Amino acid sequence: MALKRELVETYNAPGVKHITNQELLTCDCDVLIPAALENQINVEIAKNLKAKIVIEAANGPTTVEADAILEERGIQVLPDILSNAGGVVVSYFEWCQNIQGYYWSEEEVNEKLKVKMLNAFNDVIAMAKKYNLSYRLAAYAVALNRLVTVAKAKGIIFGA
Repeated sequence: MALKRELVETYNAPGVKHITNQELLTCDCDVLIPAALENQINVEIAKNLKAKIVIEAANGPTTVEADAILEERGIQVLPDILSNAGGVVVSYFEWCQNIQGYYWSEEEVNEKLKVKMLNAFNDVIAMAKKYNLSYRLAAYAVALNRLVTVAKAKGIIFGA
């Protein structure tokens, strides 16, 4: 029997209720994970968001204006540059392996990824607590500190 292919937006069956993107993004939930498109959480959505935590799995799903509203409302946002970084890290691992001509097992890659992501997460949380920053600003601060450290080590920056 051949499968009938339908788009989600046109699928109908008993018990199926279609909702708008706004209804989805503002539904009653504890955690919202926007994982597809950028700029989905705009000012209007931010004002009506019911989630307590937003984990950005898409690139740039929250506008700058909406981010300020979420912070003002006390809704925690784990920024995309932290929560969506696993793919970039594994791409770096692939590059390293290709340069060396030495390849890791899937288990080794997953363990290395776990260590990198946990360290990054812990660094961001510590920076946020130390300076009373949002997780987004803390992630930026951690990144800038790392850039300065490398620049100093390479002699690009002197002093400070």
